[in-house]
Formats: sequence, structure tokens, C-alpha cells
Amino acid sequence: MRVVGFTGMPGSGKSTAAEVATALGVPVVRMGDCIWEEVKRRGLPLTDASVGSVANEERILHGAGIWAQRTLDKLHALKAERVTIDGVRSLPEVEVFHGGLGKDFVLVAIHASPAVRHQRLLKRGRQDEAADLAALVARDARELAWGIGGVIALADAVIVNEGLSAEQFRGQVTRVLQGR
Repeated sequence: MRVVGFTGMPGSGKSTAAEVATALGVPVVRMGDCIWEEVKRRGLPLTDASVGSVANEERILHGAGIWAQRTLDKLHALKAERVTIDGVRSLPEVEVFHGGLGKDFVLVAIHASPAVRHQRLLKRGRQDEAADLAALVARDARELAWGIGGVIALADAVIVNEGLSAEQFRGQVTRVLQGR
């Protein structure tokens, strides 16, 4: 199984990359869905605060790689040749994926500036989105505390998703997913 894991700050383009994978017939496992499942199981609302709180709590209780381990379990259940992971956020998660997948795991960082990401998040309008720029800064700080900066720095490839048309970005993602 070849697995491409996408990392990047909120609003950088990971969801669009996942859409490209889906269009190419590559299954996508969104790490955030694992967290959402736990939030819903607890009967909590899908807000930025509750999602962040549950994510942190589970990391404290079960180790920093818990979401990667739960994602890896879903990957193996798919039994697919190629799979995409949306949302790798910490070095312990990368370690779980490398441990479970070895050289078949490729990490790709997607980068965009805070101002561009904020505009994208406002347009997306998901339930757990940061409502304003201050909330995005707080969300960024939380993800940076989890170690996403180190993950981005150690990525096997980087796509800068700024100043590109949607078609150009999708083309870059397609090339990465096809191993070119």
C-alpha cells in the first residue's frame, strides 16, 4: 500500500488535495474524522473548542500518536493499493505512519500564508472553523504546539498553495499522488 499523507496548517489546501485524490479513485482517510467520531461519541458539539479539547485529551491519555494509530487501523481495513491521509499534525503521528507503513509512506506539506488561509476558511464554513482571525491564530498556536511545524519541515515534498489557480494546485497534487 502506498500512502500519501498531507500536512499543513488549517486552510492550506489539504481538503482540496483530498478531493483530488477522491477524483483519482484514491481513498482518503481524514484524521479529523477520527476526532469528530470521538467528539460525537461523547455527545459534544462539533465546535473548534470541543474538537481541540477532545484531540488534546486523547493525546494526553493515550499518547501523542493516538490519532495516527486510529487512522492506521482504518487504512489497513481499506485494503487499497493507494490511500491518502488528510491531516498529519505531529512528529509522533509521522513515527506511527513510518512504523506501520515504512517507505510506503510519503509526507507532503501544503503551505499558504495565514491571510490566505483565513479567507479560505471563511468561505469553507465548516462547523469547527475558527470564526475570526484571532480564533485562527489560536487554532494555529494549538496545532503548532502539537508539533505540526516540525512535520511540515520534515515533509518529503512541499506544495506552496498561494498564487496558483485551483487548476494549477490540483495539477501539482495529481503529480504527487501519481508519484511524479
